[in-house]
Amino acid sequence: MAERSSVFDMIGPVMIGPSSSHTAGVVRIARAAIRVFGSIPDEVDITFYNSFARTYEGHGSDKAILAGLLDFKTDDKRIKDAFEHAKQQGLTYKFRSVGNAAIYHPNTIKLNMRKGAHEVEVIGVSKGGGLILIEEVNGFAANFTSSLHTLIIFAKDQPGSIAFISDIIAHEDGNIATMSVTRKGKSGQACLVLEIDTGIRMLTKDYIESLSWVDQVIYIPDIDM
Repeated sequence: MAERSSVFDMIGPVMIGPSSSHTAGVVRIARAAIRVFGSIPDEVDITFYNSFARTYEGHGSDKAILAGLLDFKTDDKRIKDAFEHAKQQGLTYKFRSVGNAAIYHPNTIKLNMRKGAHEVEVIGVSKGGGLILIEEVNGFAANFTSSLHTLIIFAKDQPGSIAFISDIIAHEDGNIATMSVTRKGKSGQACLVLEIDTGIRMLTKDYIESLSWVDQVIYIPDIDM
């Protein structure tokens, strides 16, 4: 399915900072990541790859990623003081850089987030103009943009599961824009990621999560709402 764009994608987002890819996109990656995580983490290892590895300090991507992890929006004036705000909120972080990783897009960030025993890894790409793609969640392909409502379902791989979930969304009058499915072997754990044009009710999310073959459901509304 082709990606949709608008004149606003070409103009870029309302933002604080010098670069839509190195600042706004980075903020949005982190804001999407904490929604996958479920909250603001206590600790995070931040790895910048390729172009980001060489420029993240000069372009303010280090401030931007911390600001996003604190759930500041792209136009939040607190971004420039993100180091101080992270310290005040007790967010512990480490920056790492890998300058030559051919398998990754030039503007790639990996976030390893922790709170107690809860750990989540998210890999995101800043594509320019503030647009992003969350490529992976805990080693599963995700491929969502956070520009739509997103449903992430970790479940046992079993026949008919995708059709069943699609039918539930249809009964919510939801239109599925994109779908990504990956699994760790036949009958192993699978990850289904759906981008939906409209939101779903929490009752629906809870129902899906109650199914015996479903392990976890994460629902992420459009992060700019």
